[in-house]
Amino acid sequence: MTAALHPSIADLEIPPMMRKLPLNAAGYPVPWFVEYIDGVPDFRVADFKKLNLAIKETRCWLCGGRMPPFAVAAFVVGPMCAVNRVSSEPPSHPKCAEYAAKACPFLVNPTRKRRTNDLPGTPEDYEPGGSATPGGVMIERNPGVTLLWVTARWAPSIVGNGVLFDFGDPFRTMWFCEGRAATRAEVEHSITTGIPTLESVCGSDEERASLAVRITDAQKYLPAV
Repeated sequence: MTAALHPSIADLEIPPMMRKLPLNAAGYPVPWFVEYIDGVPDFRVADFKKLNLAIKETRCWLCGGRMPPFAVAAFVVGPMCAVNRVSSEPPSHPKCAEYAAKACPFLVNPTRKRRTNDLPGTPEDYEPGGSATPGGVMIERNPGVTLLWVTARWAPSIVGNGVLFDFGDPFRTMWFCEGRAATRAEVEHSITTGIPTLESVCGSDEERASLAVRITDAQKYLPAV
């Protein structure tokens, strides 16, 4: 049996743009990007046809609705994206993004781990560089904190077998933990524990120095103490 929505999530108002989406067995709106496996939505898998449409037609990653060119949009990302300024997923309407940050079971439960069992395809598809892996370096953990990076400037680029979205300075940032506003201490802890992964892919002193500058720059976007 699939668990019903948590009461606090059930009380959230679904943004108008997302109300046309189908619901899964638990009552969650199924995001536009989700792939259906044997007729059942698998929230872990993105439909790559939707990725192409999102880029070509500037569609919201969550509801699938069109976004005007140069409109303000939000990236739903982990805290480390405040450092590297990239996302493996396209942006969404800010209201859709805020709903996801408050309602997604993976995002609101810091102890929830990524489920990798019974993924469609072959194990090789999900190994680094595989056809089902996102572009860039994925930090495979639940960061415990979700960042909404709201900006009107972004651009896709091909990285390996995937796509990364580089985004510019934000109009604002919104931080969430367990579906509520995150504290600065929670954000700092998540960033601190994620830095070793970014440091591990630095191949030179210059790259390490550049990373240090980015880490310092990201501090100005953290919640107030």
